[in-house]
This record gives sequence, structure tokens and C-alpha cells, in this order.
Amino acid sequence: MGVEGCTKCIKYLLFFFNFIFWLAGGVILGVALWLRHDPKTSNLLVLELDGAHAPSTFYISVHILIAVGAVMMVVGFLGCYGAIQESQCLLGTFFACLVLLFACEVVAGILGFMHRDTVSTEMINYYDSVYDKAMTQSLTDKDKKQAAASVLKVFHETLICCGKGQGSTILTQITDMFSMTDLCPSSGTTVSCHSRINDLFTDKIYLIGIAALVVAVIMIFEMIFSMVLCCGIRNSPVY
Repeated sequence: MGVEGCTKCIKYLLFFFNFIFWLAGGVILGVALWLRHDPKTSNLLVLELDGAHAPSTFYISVHILIAVGAVMMVVGFLGCYGAIQESQCLLGTFFACLVLLFACEVVAGILGFMHRDTVSTEMINYYDSVYDKAMTQSLTDKDKKQAAASVLKVFHETLICCGKGQGSTILTQITDMFSMTDLCPSSGTTVSCHSRINDLFTDKIYLIGIAALVVAVIMIFEMIFSMVLCCGIRNSPVY
């Protein structure tokens, strides 16, 4: 025989929210793995030219998310088991883990908001350097154009874009037309790669932010319920 009355209701509410928390951890883990292996981002972030790699900021963030998702699943299971077993020790440990996770999430959210444009800016700068090298080598030295041109071609084919802006897009299409270069995708798009890169990384950062906000709300309810249940167990005559 365990807790009764309102405390028993809190017990099952805590179990329910912990189950949602565990599912949220699984979703975050799944989304992070998808972001890690998404062809659009993975093709771009493994590029290398003259020893210079594409910016790794995005992948670092994704690896952090993978770790967070895995920890959330473990903590969610701990909370579910502690609620069902009515264990003060497990609930106290669960509460401490939640406080640490919540603090880390707040810090990560603040840093992420402050540097939300960093990934796209770094990738645009890398693209510009590759574009300039590819165009220069293609027009001045046919024998050395393959390295830069092949990296630039990956950008264009992956994002279905061409050039840094409207002027460079038209220029590249003209040089392609006269067989001076072979850089634009076969679809003949006129969309600049700057806008494509911004759309790609900005959309995914917002997705991460929405998931973090939902998890933060769940964590607040869990911390309240876990403390109420822990106090209820302590004051229960059964214990």
C-alpha cells in the first residue's frame, strides 16, 4: 500500500509527464541523428579545399543534441521508475538531474540565441572563398580547376543554387554557356546560394528551439510534481 488521495494523483501525473519527457528525449535524439545524416547538411559539412574544412559549428551543436536526447531518455526512465516505486531516493536523484538539465538548457538557449546566425554566416564565408577560387582557377588555369570546381559543384547540386548573388549567378551561367566553366546545376536555377544557405540552417535552428521550449515546459512540471510526490511519500503513514 502506498500514497493515497491527491498524492496518488500526483504520482500518476508525474509518471505521465516522465513518459512524455522520455518520448521527447527520443524525438530529440531522432531529430539530432536526422540533422547529422541529412544529405543536404552532411554533403556540405564534409567538404574540404586546400586543407580548409567547412565550418563544424553546426555538427558540434548536433552532437550536443544527441547527448542531450540520450540523457533525457535515461532521466525520464529514472523518473518513471521512481514514481511507480515511490522511492524518495530515486525521486531526489531525478529532481537533481532535472535541475542540472534545465540549467544547461537555459545556458544553451541563451548562447544559441546570441549566436543563431553564426552557422549560416560561417558557411556563407566558406562558400564565397570556394566560389572565388573556382571561378579564378576555371578562367585562368584549366589544369588546376578541378579541386575548387568540384567542391563548388557539390554546393550547387545539393542546394540547387548558383552564385553569391544575382550578378554572380548570371555571370556563372554565362561562363557555363560558353563552356568556360561547369559550375551551375543542370536545372539552370537563378537562386543565389546565400539565400539557400540561410534558409537551410535558419529553419533547422528554429526546429531545435521549438523542441527545447517544449522540453523546458515539461521539465518545470516534472520538478514541481517530483517534489510534491517526494513530500507526500515522506508524510505518508505507510512510510
